[in-house]
Amino acid sequence: MQGVTVVAHPLIQHKLTLLRRKETSTKQFRELLGEIGMLICYEVTRDLPTTLVEIETPMALMQAPVIEGKKLVFAPILRAGMAFLDGMLNLVPSARVAFIGLYRDPATLKSVEYYFKAPEDVADRLVIVMDPMLATGNSAIAAVDMLKDKGVSKLRLMCLLAAPEGVAKFTAAHPNVPVWTAAIDDRLNDHGYIIPGLGDAGDRMFGTK
Repeated sequence: MQGVTVVAHPLIQHKLTLLRRKETSTKQFRELLGEIGMLICYEVTRDLPTTLVEIETPMALMQAPVIEGKKLVFAPILRAGMAFLDGMLNLVPSARVAFIGLYRDPATLKSVEYYFKAPEDVADRLVIVMDPMLATGNSAIAAVDMLKDKGVSKLRLMCLLAAPEGVAKFTAAHPNVPVWTAAIDDRLNDHGYIIPGLGDAGDRMFGTK
């Protein structure tokens, strides 16, 4: 699909299989999501621009690459998006964090905003929106809408699983925002859940099912 990267690394796919299993414990589920988040983050940030700076090693002066520009912003969609945060901050500890509070109305499946907090200069930074499930696409679209309203122009979306319906809806709404995911599953069911999927990521992560 145009603008969508499926990260097919064997380590990610193996961990995703463990996540999908219904007998995976809450503890294991949280740990696996954090590990996968860090691995996908490698791919999402693969093309970050770098610049050369002069450093001194124990042996000599040299020109060495560092990431160019302002720090990244990680923007988890609450609550399930928090699953990715610790692993990604381990990888990029200097990143800023924006929090986007959305929940899905069970009757309409539309997203309802209840919280938003971002760095003051978020519009000057590359923002990576994180949500494990791109199902209907409504939450991801709403989150990106909120960020664009704050002037953000450099955006990427990172998820664990996507449904074809959600991908189509999101890319139609935001064709300039690339998507990274570990898998695109078969379809949505009548309740807006991804099939075969892994259930409700938030409930499984926090043990609230």
